Amino acid sequence: MDQFIVSARKYRPQTFESVVGQSHITTTLKNAILQNQLAHAFLFCGPRGVGKTTCARILAKTINCENLQSNGEACDQCISCVTFNEGGSLNIHELDAASNNSVDDIRALIEQVRFVPQRGKFKVYIIDEVHMLSQSAFNAFLKTLEEPPHYAIFILATTEKHKILPTILSRCQIFDFKRITIQDTAAHLSSIAEKESINAEPAALELIAQKSEGCMRDSLSILDKIVSFTGGQLTYANTLEHLNILDADYFFRLLAFMQQEDTSGMMLLYDEINRKGFEPDVFLHGLLEFFRNLLVCKDDKMADLLEAVESFKQKYRQTASATSFSFILSALNILNEAEIQLRQARNKRLHIELTLLKLAFLEQAIELTADGKKKRVEQVRSVQFRALTPRRETGVSAPPPSTKVSPPESKMQEPKVLVEKEKSTPANPYAASTAIGTGKLAKIREKVSQQLQTAVVQKNIDADNLREAVGKYILKLKESQKNSAATNFEMMSFDVVSQEEIEVVCTGDIQLGFFKQERNELMDYLRQTYQHPLLRLESRFVEIEQEAVPAGVILSTRDQYLKLTEQYPLIKSLKERLGLELDY
Repeated sequence: MDQFIVSARKYRPQTFESVVGQSHITTTLKNAILQNQLAHAFLFCGPRGVGKTTCARILAKTINCENLQSNGEACDQCISCVTFNEGGSLNIHELDAASNNSVDDIRALIEQVRFVPQRGKFKVYIIDEVHMLSQSAFNAFLKTLEEPPHYAIFILATTEKHKILPTILSRCQIFDFKRITIQDTAAHLSSIAEKESINAEPAALELIAQKSEGCMRDSLSILDKIVSFTGGQLTYANTLEHLNILDADYFFRLLAFMQQEDTSGMMLLYDEINRKGFEPDVFLHGLLEFFRNLLVCKDDKMADLLEAVESFKQKYRQTASATSFSFILSALNILNEAEIQLRQARNKRLHIELTLLKLAFLEQAIELTADGKKKRVEQVRSVQFRALTPRRETGVSAPPPSTKVSPPESKMQEPKVLVEKEKSTPANPYAASTAIGTGKLAKIREKVSQQLQTAVVQKNIDADNLREAVGKYILKLKESQKNSAATNFEMMSFDVVSQEEIEVVCTGDIQLGFFKQERNELMDYLRQTYQHPLLRLESRFVEIEQEAVPAGVILSTRDQYLKLTEQYPLIKSLKERLGLELDY
């Protein structure tokens, strides 16, 4: 029995032309070879399985080819090429930095650089996974990498460029490999299937390419696995089954249930998916990807971003055109939050079912939100009233042009007059509609009228009722066991500056501190007392000059206490609260 070779090795590219999806790099390398402008150090970086090491080997073979082709490709017939294809070339050295990452391994490699190639022009050193080298190994490699012999070329390959020292990056010519597209991967898989006499449906190959996420090596490994599973018959159904991927048809059905608000249908469909063994995170990920595909289908400019098999693309476009943008975006937000919280959920199935219920009533929520915004816009419009004046000819009131509500002074009486006129002339259609009060305008009129009537009872602010209101607030402070604050408020003075402003005079830092602490509550209390929502409090600090004590006069203990309590009233309050007796 012949030894089996996996497709990833068997069909590894041997020429630049056969490299899939990296034409921007292979073209640059071929032109550099033809123009004899090769750098002494290269850095190939990019995702896994996209051809970094493969391109490094092809470059090493091509630059030592004895019969270089006019298109920059190796001849594959000379001794150097044949030796390379057989794995016996002495001019190419590969080092796996993942397992040989010490400074001693790099020193051994530097020792080999001193020897001139026995055959060919260049000695090529390929260091794979170079980001795994230690700090000391990088430092030992710097000088050789900067000024190598003319026959030495270094090719470094890595998947994590950010882990490489900037001093190494600056010494290399950097090539960034990109992920291979679904179309390129599917086309390559189709050519391999044809060579291997495998019956493969295009949709199945596209599904494998989509699952590999731009990694050619992964797609070839998946192909080998499914071929073994199906006996060489690749269909869309058995590929779905083997890769444990949810068919997009499930999500189309689920969306139909959402739009119909059919919660029972959604629950039963999810139960069917759950019984097939799909984990909640797989289901959420698939549903997120489904809505993401709908989102990109909303705009023709983003059509290339659609990641789906060809047979479903048209269905995606039709469904997207029939689904609102707000619904898709809101669903994505709900599903994204659900995916984040899924790890913390103890009952994951219930978590998924609650998410589906939210999606089922999402359309209603969007409509209610839109209606609410519309109502809020209507509410901020100025209220208009019609002044009713009787006609002399017929005695029937006629509505003149509408006018906006006048300033506050005139507002207080106008609605009352209108109501009286409307009651006195019920034959007028405008008055009738107001009396019935069934329309939105009538409700708004009634609300404004109530607000204006409330504003009429606003109390006038003067020194006497202000003193009374502050006294009641001080009593509230004492009832709340805030005796210190009450004592300080008793020593403050309150002056009426205007009907909108009250000035509070504080004669010490302690009083000012208690005022700032109680300011908001006092202001709310006074606003409610005077029915004045715009009333404000302003503080003014007045520092009292202390009487100078005549020099040479010694105060008695009692005089010292009286002096302290005069300057610091809290001391007296503390004495009274603690029931202390002072020894004079």
